[in-house]
Amino acid sequence: MNQSVEKNDSISRLASDPVGRLLWQYSLPAVVGVVVMSLYNVMDRIFIGRGVGADAISGLAVTFPVMNLSAAIGLLVGTGAAARISILLGIGNRHEANCVLGNSVVLILINAIVYLSLFAIYIDPILLLFGASEATLPYARDFMLYILPGMLIMNLMYGLNNIMRASGYPREAMYTMLIGAGANLVLGPLFIFGFGLGIKGAAIATDLSMAIGLVFVWLHFCKPQSVVRFQKGIYKIRWHIVASVTALGAAPSLVNFAACATNAMVNNLLLKYGGDTAVGAVGIFATYTGLLCMTVVGVCQGVQPILGYNYGALQFDRLRKAFWMSVGVGLGITTFGAAVAEIFPGWIAMAFTNDESLIEMTRHALRLSCMAFWFIGFQIISTTLFQSLGMAGKSIFVSLVRQVIFFVPMLLILPPIYGLDGVWLSFPTSDIFAVSTVVTMVWLQMRQLRRMEQQHNICN
Repeated sequence: MNQSVEKNDSISRLASDPVGRLLWQYSLPAVVGVVVMSLYNVMDRIFIGRGVGADAISGLAVTFPVMNLSAAIGLLVGTGAAARISILLGIGNRHEANCVLGNSVVLILINAIVYLSLFAIYIDPILLLFGASEATLPYARDFMLYILPGMLIMNLMYGLNNIMRASGYPREAMYTMLIGAGANLVLGPLFIFGFGLGIKGAAIATDLSMAIGLVFVWLHFCKPQSVVRFQKGIYKIRWHIVASVTALGAAPSLVNFAACATNAMVNNLLLKYGGDTAVGAVGIFATYTGLLCMTVVGVCQGVQPILGYNYGALQFDRLRKAFWMSVGVGLGITTFGAAVAEIFPGWIAMAFTNDESLIEMTRHALRLSCMAFWFIGFQIISTTLFQSLGMAGKSIFVSLVRQVIFFVPMLLILPPIYGLDGVWLSFPTSDIFAVSTVVTMVWLQMRQLRRMEQQHNICN
């Protein structure tokens, strides 16, 4: 009874507590969690770039699409399961939530084993397709072959971490990510420099760090007091669960699949117009901007329950306030990141490498590519707005409008005219077109919400 009251009080706070306080309380653990997750990649690239060399970091950049593909498959199950479990717990069906947990573990394992086996068999053709050259292929191959077991662990850890957060343990989910990232911070330099394993050492350190994080997440679901936990009989595949999890996880998974395709396209264009150094530069650019975007995604994860609850409760004023406050935070993050990239691009480059040619290439790339990056925060937050309103189609469109709909045509038009600079300019050009589209969509949606609010007030 006390638990029920506590749960109801917690939920009711979404409609009564100050919006700013709620945004802080919900967003901070999520921001810390996603940033820590991103730091795995950041630390790997810093250690490899400074400890191995420019060709190594270029080879690592070639692995980005493969890693995105793995993440897309993991998200298909992990985020879908988290969303489904949230719904089931909301209606009090804890047994079905446990079954979703068990089915998700089985699905992640089956999917990972299948696609990782294909990666291992066809690793060289896949890496060449994604932009590897003769010089960078050995580094990319070494990293991928050693990171493949870690990708299985990664999918399990991230999937279970999402479920942990969805079942009411945001702080615990954050702590497990911090433990894994802390382990990587220690093990990365040890294996790369101490044991002299180079890029292989980075992969091994990441595998071990993720395994440590997975242990802590796994132990959580073994506890009898956990809301959702491992039990006998929950691992038998139930096709209605598979269908619901897949449907709910389709949107974020599709975005990562799109990123995989565009990353491969970018790498091949850069290899054509700028060589391996340009591929290394985009690796640093993608790592830097990815960290900023993931920080905004953390804000999205925090504001989503506030938006969704108040939309359902017809409290449109609180919905608008929460949305615009989160937009302000998102714009602040990406504006700051864009300013640093424009003013201090050399500092960013030197954090990853000491190769002068790569530093100069990265400096030029950041200044061109980040010219319009400052308003990307608005687009990311807007995706969450449409998700929270139950408009999956619009949410997917907003997610893809920058990465695919405008970006791919720019990659086809600008590089033949401007060469290497055309590749870099494709980023801000597509950003400008994309944000113009999203601003229009948000404006129309806000008009619709005002009409709904007026109708509600008239009826009352």
